[in-house]
Amino acid sequence: MQLSITSLNSGSNGNCYYIGNGKEAVLVDAGISCRETEKRMKRLGLSMSKVKAIFVSHEHSDHIRGIPVLAKKYQLPVFITPGTLQGCRLDFNGVTVCSFQAHEPVQIGSLSVTAFPKFHDAADPHSFIVGYKGIKIGIFTDIGAPCDQLISHFVKCHAAFLEANYDEEMLDRGHYPYYLKRRIKGGRGHLSNRQALALFAAYKPSFMSHVLLSHLSKDNNCPHLVKELFTTHADGTEVIVASRFEETPVYNIVYAAGAPVKAVVQQGKQTSLFDVLM
Repeated sequence: MQLSITSLNSGSNGNCYYIGNGKEAVLVDAGISCRETEKRMKRLGLSMSKVKAIFVSHEHSDHIRGIPVLAKKYQLPVFITPGTLQGCRLDFNGVTVCSFQAHEPVQIGSLSVTAFPKFHDAADPHSFIVGYKGIKIGIFTDIGAPCDQLISHFVKCHAAFLEANYDEEMLDRGHYPYYLKRRIKGGRGHLSNRQALALFAAYKPSFMSHVLLSHLSKDNNCPHLVKELFTTHADGTEVIVASRFEETPVYNIVYAAGAPVKAVVQQGKQTSLFDVLM
């Protein structure tokens, strides 16, 4: 039993994540063109014929711009909330649009996809868990701050796409205008390296085999810096930095039978993650 995962692209120039087994797969977001999606999957030996659905996290263009062409060409249903659909401003004529509800699993063949709300400055943003025969993959990007729900899912994941968007010092010293810096780190923007590392160090389950650091800022982060930072705390988990320019290799995630799950944080504690790094 295994799930294959890859980031086809990750960053403000486009996001697209593939999760699949031997028979079917889903894409979470499709923010790169149909042509680029096809090229990158072909290079990886992945077939679009196995992709059965696209799930949309939120309406920002770097997550949706490739959806209309891709969905129409391959007749893929697009799972999206009404609030997100209203904010998309794309032509979905000819596309099968399906709604989903937070915490209610959607079955795509033998894959189960469950969404839950997240903190982000969008109409109705969600993160996702993709499950298959005991394996759980988390897609946790575009998150302004960790919350109890994120932690409760993170501790059960065998692998995760985890946002590490910016280095705080680089952002503070950088050229972005004040309003944009405030938006990024204001609680409904993006996770910093420090926030992501605090979550990872405190709540990574022992059976998490891979973490793909995702949605790195082009101007306010450094792939080498963040990889070194996380590797120090990896404790056996392979750390991969998802590129904003190309696909990652395909990683096969295997079920760890009988693996224990760490205790979930108590309700109401949303700001205590930093204690582990103090």
